[in-house]
Amino acid sequence: MCGRYTVDRDVEKEIFRLAQEIDENMRKERTGDIYPSREAPVLYGRGGRLCGGAMRWGLSGKDGKLLINARAETALVRPMFAGSVRQRRCVIPARYFYEWDEDKQKVTFCRRGEEVLYFAGFYRGQEDGPHFIILTTAANESVRPVHGRMPLILEEEEIRPWIEEDSGINRFLHKSSPMLERRQDYEQMSLF
Repeated sequence: MCGRYTVDRDVEKEIFRLAQEIDENMRKERTGDIYPSREAPVLYGRGGRLCGGAMRWGLSGKDGKLLINARAETALVRPMFAGSVRQRRCVIPARYFYEWDEDKQKVTFCRRGEEVLYFAGFYRGQEDGPHFIILTTAANESVRPVHGRMPLILEEEEIRPWIEEDSGINRFLHKSSPMLERRQDYEQMSLF
């Protein structure tokens, strides 16, 4: 699962570097912790161009519950997600994401060298504008000790193909995410 992540100025600069077109709603700074229902910067396609814009995180489910993640393995067969995954894919850039371990301690996951993370996602229009969901996959060895799921992470060169190439969706949905660096402010020490 991915329930919180962080965007900093370097991530915003990266969006401006990659996007061929920037929506007016991206002109307002959106840095700091990103949590469900908050607006965040995303990359998406429009008319063959890579665009940067702000969307709200989470879709309203049938029961009114906010859905923030979708399993990559089943997204194409879930009626609520299938159309959006096929037609409205996006990329959510982040500096890092975090989860809480069994002791309720925050654990941060990032790329070595502080590179930007690119989460695979999709979006759909709702009454108050577009909303996105982050796709998750089974956690690899770097995340598994803390959580069983992690965001589906793309490489920079995979951004455009993920957004634009419909024929490659299955390949992306079943790819392995890279190993991440794990950081924790406080770690319990054992004397035994």
